[in-house]
Amino acid sequence: MEWKQLLSPHRVGSSKPGVITQDRSPFQRDFDRIVFSGAFRRLQDKTQVFPLVKTDYVRTRLTHSLETSSVGRSLGTAVGVEICKNFDTAGAQPSDIGAAVAAAALAHDIGNPPLGHAGEEAIRYWFTHSPVACAMRDVMDEEEAADIERYEGNAQGFRELTRLEMPDQRGGMQLTCATLAAFAKYPSASRVEVKPSGVAGKKFNFFREEQEFFAEVAKHTGMIPAGPWAWQRHPLAYLVEAADDIAYRIVDFEDGQRLGLIDYQELERLFLEIIDSERSAEYVATIASPIRKAEFLRAQVIGRLVREVSAIFLEHHDELLAGTLPRPLLDYVSCQEPLKRIQNRSTRDIYNHRQVAEVIGAGFELVSGMLDIFVPCANEMALERTGGKSASFRSRRISALLPDLEQHLADEEWCRNGYRRLLTVLDYVSGMTDSYAVSLYQKLKGISI
Repeated sequence: MEWKQLLSPHRVGSSKPGVITQDRSPFQRDFDRIVFSGAFRRLQDKTQVFPLVKTDYVRTRLTHSLETSSVGRSLGTAVGVEICKNFDTAGAQPSDIGAAVAAAALAHDIGNPPLGHAGEEAIRYWFTHSPVACAMRDVMDEEEAADIERYEGNAQGFRELTRLEMPDQRGGMQLTCATLAAFAKYPSASRVEVKPSGVAGKKFNFFREEQEFFAEVAKHTGMIPAGPWAWQRHPLAYLVEAADDIAYRIVDFEDGQRLGLIDYQELERLFLEIIDSERSAEYVATIASPIRKAEFLRAQVIGRLVREVSAIFLEHHDELLAGTLPRPLLDYVSCQEPLKRIQNRSTRDIYNHRQVAEVIGAGFELVSGMLDIFVPCANEMALERTGGKSASFRSRRISALLPDLEQHLADEEWCRNGYRRLLTVLDYVSGMTDSYAVSLYQKLKGISI
């Protein structure tokens, strides 16, 4: 791959040629479009680790996304200095590369359903266990079924960016190909003969309905094909992944300490081991508050990891351009031992904490229950519109909750295509905030009115 093409400012769905300008970068415009989108705003009430938490300190998906974006901008700008010095970037500056990574990182969780990764698991579970889902599966082909059976917030995020936000224009938000390629950590369809190499083949990044948009992204950025509907990663996707890894590993651990799940002395010991600086150890001893101590150490840890990951990116530059680097960049840093201890401790005492487990368990019932309500409703309304059996009184009333249903019912293809109807319901459910999902489910079940 070549940087002059990898940094393509072409906007998906647009017929106008993309141009990199120095007054306001097209990648900065991507960032701004994402910030002002409804999907991004809803992240303020979506789970990062602790669902529906009562304290106002613990991070949500919104704050996590902003922090990830901040780390991503630092990483992108740092490597951008060397890239722009040594390669033809078609006029792009280091700040442009930083802005592209920052925009992609800002959107990396924009497709997550309510209640975090449990929402994704609940949708997959529903599709393989609910009688309603079994009936839907019978009218889908294998590729369509794979999209739901392996449902991915990453693919839902690409759908949000290219179709659901600004739906009246082709390409949705019409972000640049460089930003969308950097966003795609798993650049393939759900069911492919050959997956991208290494960690990039772990999941998938676009549904069948958006595959032509992704092909446009891959074409303009020069991504290397791995097989039909699969490509090797764009190099900047590794920086987005690293920014996310740094943010959640370090900051989630800090949240755990703030909530009393992790002892401060343990946090200090592990963070200082990563920082590896006598000066930092001496300075933190002068800070009186444990909270301020943790904040200082967290900032130092992130700074150390940003410097090291940037150097690793440049060290493995040729592999990245060839699409052959098999592992995430954070796997190559020198401080693996303390990072592993942080990860193990977080898994045991933060991610599997009783408060988290209780809400996530309830979340399975919530998401599955709403799909069992809304999917038959959409099916009945579509059947009635195409001359079939009349919809039930219940479905007629509940259908008022589905956004833009009349517009969908006017589309005969939508009415006859079960896959498209199911995606529409999933768009609605996955777009809900945690609080709204709980409130609506309680009302639909008659628990509260």
